[in-house]
Amino acid sequence: MKPYKTNSDDGIDLKRMVRALRHRNYRLFFAGQGISLIGTWMQRIAMGWLVYRLTHSAFLLGLVGFTGQIPIFLLTPFAGVLADRLNRHRMLVVTQTLAMMQALALALLILTGTIAVWHIVFLSIFLGFVDALDMPVRQSFLVEMIENREDLGNAIALNSSIVNSARLIGPSIAGILIAYVGEGVCFLLNAISYLAVIASLLAMKIVARRIESPGTDIFQGVKEGFSYAFGFSPIRSVLLLISAVSLLGMPLTVLMPVFAGDILHGDSHTLGFLMGASGTGALVGAIYLASRRKILGLEKWTALACGIFGVGLIVFSQSRNFWFSLLLMLITGFGMLVQMASANTLLQAVVDEDKRGRVMSLYTMAFRGMVPFGSLLGGSLASKIGAPNTVLIGGASCVLGALLFTRTLPSMTKMVRSVYAKKGIV
Repeated sequence: MKPYKTNSDDGIDLKRMVRALRHRNYRLFFAGQGISLIGTWMQRIAMGWLVYRLTHSAFLLGLVGFTGQIPIFLLTPFAGVLADRLNRHRMLVVTQTLAMMQALALALLILTGTIAVWHIVFLSIFLGFVDALDMPVRQSFLVEMIENREDLGNAIALNSSIVNSARLIGPSIAGILIAYVGEGVCFLLNAISYLAVIASLLAMKIVARRIESPGTDIFQGVKEGFSYAFGFSPIRSVLLLISAVSLLGMPLTVLMPVFAGDILHGDSHTLGFLMGASGTGALVGAIYLASRRKILGLEKWTALACGIFGVGLIVFSQSRNFWFSLLLMLITGFGMLVQMASANTLLQAVVDEDKRGRVMSLYTMAFRGMVPFGSLLGGSLASKIGAPNTVLIGGASCVLGALLFTRTLPSMTKMVRSVYAKKGIV
């Protein structure tokens, strides 16, 4: 194993930006995932439009979103145990196949004119169960595709870059298709796009990792995962910070239509520009992280980026100028992505291999599982004190979280570097 180079600065190095692609398995995954994610974003846009077209109900829009997210909060800890005990490669093939079947079912129901709201709710719950299993498995499988741990941080950053590239491309395609041929084609193309990632998984040559026979039941395995994660202060601090940001900072996305229409006096195009600016900022953040030479210092970037995100939210909540708001969305998108990707890389680097699936399930639970609760909290607060004040409070909470996290940095850095030394990373 090659050690991380530590004799260079943290500046951008374009030549090293795509170094993780020298690993064949990751190269396959990157290509397949890139295609599939465009389809996923197309489906997300089409799903919301379909629900609103059929019902004209904001409540049902929220219900479908909630039912698709809540299984992630409830089930990912158990999925993490399975990720530690089963073959992650085969599990991913299964989850991607099930997700493809969900998209195909929706496409057929729409194209045959038999779609009903209860179909959407049921299939949304089904996909939520699939995602709850898929996410921690996919996160923990990443390390198996990278033979040289030196490139792990770069792989995570590149993965974030394709997520945000798809976030810019997918909705644009979906908007055109919905206008001319309807939502059904979006779901059909998403189902077809899953073939790319499934084919890439089947083409991989994975060295089987050693899986010890579990000596306890799945509930005891979940308990062991929590005890391990919250018993090691660096992991505990990172998970708590991510949970706070997801709960208090992410409601901005839910409230964005309010800012676009009522605050900035725009329309759907205004909303699209704001979301696009956030995605662009996130993409810039991913590119920066991909260009970093080393993993050292990511704990500091986790705190700094959280602060940038929080300050961006505070100022955005008070902005009444469209162009200034666009600039602020770039900043918040950058801060959000850098914080989440830095935290992900930090966790992946310090975790013990036999606990990787469980720790990454807790990361998924903190990052994605808290979102539906944040959406409900944000919507409730906004109805009482207004969207700007709600986002202002969320931003201030993120800044406070960053400051509290910063207080732990001296001891965290010492403990993290000790783990890096034991693993041969530095």
